[in-house]
Amino acid sequence: MSNTDGNTYEGFTAEERAAMKDRAQEAKKAVRTGSRAEKAAEAERDVLAKIAEMQDSDRVMAERVHAIVAANAPGLAPKLWYGMPAYALDGKVVCFFQSAEKFKARYATLGFSDQAKLDDGPMWAAAFALTEVTAEVEARIAALVKQAVS
Repeated sequence: MSNTDGNTYEGFTAEERAAMKDRAQEAKKAVRTGSRAEKAAEAERDVLAKIAEMQDSDRVMAERVHAIVAANAPGLAPKLWYGMPAYALDGKVVCFFQSAEKFKARYATLGFSDQAKLDDGPMWAAAFALTEVTAEVEARIAALVKQAVS
């Protein structure tokens, strides 16, 4: 199949298809019955299990991001989003961690949705490359998640 500029469309990558499949499973799980507390506990277990499956450097960064979000934005609820750890307010994702390995990227990503209150004039960053979570990076993430929910 070719598009209008003559390039061949290859379709979604295997990683993109897997992420979409993960999202479909997450949506099915969200409609299951159970108390709000039970669903929240299950969602956190799912996030921690997903983090535990990650390769070393991604896992270490995801664990730190999870701890930073929990400490600095306790109103955000952990959940899986496209198979990656995410943090939501009233069911809407505010921020997420994407491992480098998931899409064979050279760095992990900490991203923020349009729900995050990071507005800074007519343009601002909504995603950040992560290669290591140092004390300086931890402080920056803490400030960002606090601002995102302010």
